[in-house]
Amino acid sequence: MQSKKSAGGKPTQRVIKKYPNRRLYDTDTSTYITLAEVRQLVMDSEPFVVRDAKTNEDLTRSILLQIILEAEAGGTPMFSEAALANLIRFYGHASQGFMGSYLEKNVQAFTDIQAKLTEQSKTLTPEMWSQFMNMQNPLMQGMMGNYVEQSKTMFDKMQEQMAKQTEQMLGAFLKR
Repeated sequence: MQSKKSAGGKPTQRVIKKYPNRRLYDTDTSTYITLAEVRQLVMDSEPFVVRDAKTNEDLTRSILLQIILEAEAGGTPMFSEAALANLIRFYGHASQGFMGSYLEKNVQAFTDIQAKLTEQSKTLTPEMWSQFMNMQNPLMQGMMGNYVEQSKTMFDKMQEQMAKQTEQMLGAFLKR
């Protein structure tokens, strides 16, 4: 699936319409597509939006969650029951907004690490690859250590922001 480009050379956002019969229609290709094809758009980093055909409501998050649900149901799940239960507990909690941002930044940091490893592995000869695999454990430990440290720093900043906001809210409340 190729994306169209706007006059400025940037890819235009593809519009997928969702009909009441649960079918998805790709306005770019003028064809019905499956959830698997929408997943492929995500994998290809294609910009798209899913809209309700009647109301024009943005359903993109809902479709992305559906893709995650299917992926979790088939094969090896990414999230344990304990992790899912903990995520559920954050909904409605004062730190809900911070948790989303925290998770997003952590997933991006992990993605960046993975991209660097992939890029570096392209230049390896079979001999270098063998040496890399032999030293991978300490290297991965170092990279994951850096990732964990960045994650801890982001979490500490999040806690500081929450404390400041709580202090401001309480201060405003007590002044009344």
